Amino acid sequence: MRDYHINLFWSEEDAQWIADIPDLKGCSASGDTPEEAAREIQIAKKLWLESAREHGDPIPKPRYRPAIYVT
Repeated sequence: MRDYHINLFWSEEDAQWIADIPDLKGCSASGDTPEEAAREIQIAKKLWLESAREHGDPIPKPRYRPAIYVT
């Protein structure tokens, strides 16, 4: 099974590294380093999925792929 794609980028506005999962609306995290943001997004993903299950919300399948992966 494919896992969710994670975008990781520097935000000048926040002066932080930002990680987000486009398939999971509103699922994002930040950190002072790319590694920290990557760790934090794993925690955010786990909590997002747990909350969706608890509330009976649909869980989307991993679909997002950035243009560089499209064939």
